[in-house]
Amino acid sequence: MTSRIKVAGWVALGALAGALTTMQFGATARSSVAPLPLEEMQQLAAVFGMVKSDYVEPVDEKKLIRDAIGGMVAGLDPHSVYFDQKTFKEFREGTTGKFVGVGIEIGMEDGLVKIVSPIEGSPAFRAGLKSGDLITKIDETFVKGLTMDQAVKRMRGEPGTKVLLSIFRKAENRSFPVTIVREEIRVQSVRAKLIEPGYGWIRVSQFQDRTIEDFVTKAEALYKEDPKLKGLVLDLRNDPGGLLEGAVALSAAFLPKDVVVVSTNGQLPESRQTFKATPGDYLRRPGRDPLARLPAAIKTVPLIVLVNEGSASASEIVSGALQDHKRATIMGSQTFGKGSVQTVRQLTADTALKITTARYYTPNGQAIQARGIVPDVMLDETAEGNLYGALRMREADLEKHITNGQKAEEKDPAREKAREEALKRLEEAAKTKNEPPKPLPEFGSAEDFQLRQAINQLQGKPVQASKTLAERKPDEAPAE
Repeated sequence: MTSRIKVAGWVALGALAGALTTMQFGATARSSVAPLPLEEMQQLAAVFGMVKSDYVEPVDEKKLIRDAIGGMVAGLDPHSVYFDQKTFKEFREGTTGKFVGVGIEIGMEDGLVKIVSPIEGSPAFRAGLKSGDLITKIDETFVKGLTMDQAVKRMRGEPGTKVLLSIFRKAENRSFPVTIVREEIRVQSVRAKLIEPGYGWIRVSQFQDRTIEDFVTKAEALYKEDPKLKGLVLDLRNDPGGLLEGAVALSAAFLPKDVVVVSTNGQLPESRQTFKATPGDYLRRPGRDPLARLPAAIKTVPLIVLVNEGSASASEIVSGALQDHKRATIMGSQTFGKGSVQTVRQLTADTALKITTARYYTPNGQAIQARGIVPDVMLDETAEGNLYGALRMREADLEKHITNGQKAEEKDPAREKAREEALKRLEEAAKTKNEPPKPLPEFGSAEDFQLRQAINQLQGKPVQASKTLAERKPDEAPAE
């Protein structure tokens, strides 16, 4: 389906948006080679030879091999990928949270790049760029007509190189140029603040190398600001996942020591594991446990976890563990359902294979794959209902998704029909009002309806739960 309406969202410039993958780094590709089907290999060699000799113009042999490998892996499932030199570099930047660029979080507005927020301390921050500024040109290229990804690529580059941005500041009704020198930026994957006295909010937007260190630092600051916190909201909405160890560590921050967080099961012996809330299962490198700095009260503080259809993989591991151990109340909408493990095996210094090797299971043995985590309290996106819920894809909607291993499932065309109808309604509303659909409020803002309901739950006040949302099983269409 091709959508003509761009659903608003926040993207960290240079980060790999939508990387719905929990990573478990594996060893270099095995030296032993399994027996090869001779007849099929002969066919492959024959096709390779025909393309080389008969194609209308010369082709690069190495490109043919790369494309063959990529096609073989892409036919497995949506998350198995062959990384060439370029994509492997981008992938590693996404997991480390580091990239070279100007340092802004962006969205799109009226076909232009809108600065949601400059990253503190970045070149853009030091240049005085502000939230709400619109980028109209990048060097000599007009932004109008570019996709967000195309705009991001033009603003990224090598450290020390310059990029000229043309800025329109609506608040001052003026345009001006800004020359920025690119440098390495580290994305802040954790934000936190007091919503009101006694009640804190911690948002984890992605699980990267330093996410747990950042989480501990933010949690320490919250408790320093208010040592007697009465309740905490852990916000995992639109968190696409990331590193497995980060998910185990974040769960361990709230759970008793040594309880089961998640288990995996696959074909290889090393794919059949159980991960517990213990440093040996979440420390990627030997050293001091960062969770040891956390206030003891965090183990017992009343906890709400906010999730939605964009919460995937590592964020589903955390939600499932806290739900099964009855440590938190899960609120929001059913999560993405990305419950498979990908192992990255390097092929050369610059290339790698990311391949699905196992499925995830919650402590109670429930498969996350293609089902996700069902909240204890279902919430609409806004007080008026769900504006974009039916448009969001989940794992069960993806072509070639693997089953959850517990129940056979088939793609249901009713989901696609519901998505098309929701899109049509949005387009008709936009034509009638002659303006684009209103974007959802920023997470953590005063207008954040779901956060307000989470605080109400902690305070024992009435919660405006959804009257229409229900569990979406693999053979059901999304509720309207």
